[in-house]
Amino acid sequence: MLKVLRINRNIRSIRRYLNVVRVLSKYGFDQALEMLGVAEVVGRSRRLFGRSKPDIARLTAAERMRLALEELGPTFVKLGQILSTRPDVIPHSFVREFEKLQDNVPGFSFEEVLVQITGELGAPVERFFAEIDPVPLAAASIAQVHRARLITGEDVAIKVRRPGIVAVVESDISALLALAGMAERHISGSELYDPVGIVREFARTIRREMDFTREGHTIEKFRDNFTKTEWMYFPRVYWEQSSRAILTMEYIAGVKVSDQDDLSRHGLDGKLIARRGAESFLEMVLNHGFFHGDVHPGNVLILPDNVICLLDYGIVGRLDDELKTFLTDILAAIVKRDMDEVVSLLLFAGDISDSLDTRALKRDLSNFIDGYYEIPLKDIEVGRMLLEFIEIISLYNIRISPDLMMLTKSLVLIEGMGRALDPAFDMVEQLRPFIVKAVRQKFSPLRVSRDINHILSSYLNLARNIPRDLKEIINRINRNKFKIDLEHRGLDKFTADFDRSINRLSISMILAAMIIGSSIIMHTDKGPKIMEFPVLAFFGYTVAGFIGLWLVYAILRSGRM
Repeated sequence: MLKVLRINRNIRSIRRYLNVVRVLSKYGFDQALEMLGVAEVVGRSRRLFGRSKPDIARLTAAERMRLALEELGPTFVKLGQILSTRPDVIPHSFVREFEKLQDNVPGFSFEEVLVQITGELGAPVERFFAEIDPVPLAAASIAQVHRARLITGEDVAIKVRRPGIVAVVESDISALLALAGMAERHISGSELYDPVGIVREFARTIRREMDFTREGHTIEKFRDNFTKTEWMYFPRVYWEQSSRAILTMEYIAGVKVSDQDDLSRHGLDGKLIARRGAESFLEMVLNHGFFHGDVHPGNVLILPDNVICLLDYGIVGRLDDELKTFLTDILAAIVKRDMDEVVSLLLFAGDISDSLDTRALKRDLSNFIDGYYEIPLKDIEVGRMLLEFIEIISLYNIRISPDLMMLTKSLVLIEGMGRALDPAFDMVEQLRPFIVKAVRQKFSPLRVSRDINHILSSYLNLARNIPRDLKEIINRINRNKFKIDLEHRGLDKFTADFDRSINRLSISMILAAMIIGSSIIMHTDKGPKIMEFPVLAFFGYTVAGFIGLWLVYAILRSGRM
């Protein structure tokens, strides 16, 4: 039975892979697909779809890729949304275009909702819920939300996973991994961006998002982190009515943070909300190292007494002590205009290419800092400044942690909401006490002694392992079992192109031989004839003509003369 399921899954993955290639070809990415070594599938796609339509051909590459992702469905839309937070990986034009991607999918039927709830909770719906509103509050690619009431009377919101979405996502991930693997094998320089690593990181993210028990535990972790903060509220999770595909939470009735008129009608203080929101987010980042990764205005509600409630905890970011230290150090170095320190931190924390031009990097970073030198601190938008900083270093193929990228994007959203609520909102002023505290902690006696102990322990472990490792190397050399594995990259495409060239050359030589042989027979003027031509000569010229036309067509179709 397991073998049958595995075979079915593999068939679905192959079909999905072929569909992805066809859609990309439809939107004019034939050259990129040929670079991946899937020219045969591209040829079939051209015959099926023809060349790109004129209206598609007029669009930019970023616009065509956005349309392709939308046509490919929820998984690819999610991938595009995540890539929109990675200006260090994709060009800025693609970032701007992918920001337009939305989960524009129709909701699924109420009957499917009831079947999903019953199957997941293992009992009839009536055992848990007194009523469920059949009209969803919201619908997205992975789930939709319904308002309901428990049999004990509490108003709740039920998040129900879309039926069959797990199988769809898994087949999409398999197709993406196949394409990413081809990119690493066939496209020179792609290893700088680690396509397979990006897809695997995306797979972990979307699988976590589809597991609603993780989201429930995330809500409770945020609540525990803010137990002493009276103006932060987190919905209660009802675990008895929840599972991996069902999440039942307390229903929150509040005012959207983006609705200025409604905030005023309820007597809420925009300036206070802006200050509290920034403070709570910076608390998440710099103190807890665990922050909400999707803080757009639709996920922020304001309750009475200017209490803030966040919704949708499917995407979260994490910063360990090393990343938090890097963030505070890089901000401090930028403020001090110390380019040597900035470059040193980047060399330590980022993935650096061997060809990095540090002199040019320092020059561009100095120009970047000079652009902010005359601007008053209260007018500096920290999030956008960090985005600009990342755009510069991405030109030098320096890759930063995805969580730092998510943080930067979230800072932009937080600052945007803050300035909408309070035109005089100053993120730098909100950030200052956290930076001062972080710097003090970094040089505190307890932190210094802990770092020294960690360094000494690392060197001690190294010293312990050196004799054993040297002995192992010597033993392997003595047994002739010492091996050095070398991995080549980019030769597959060269080999394929070389084989194709050899085949064309061989066909050309056969073609020339047929023409020469037919010409010799023509001059002998012997044997049976057709239209006064020797049969063998006539046949030879005819076959040579067909082969020649086919060869010319193949060369023209490949676009490589």
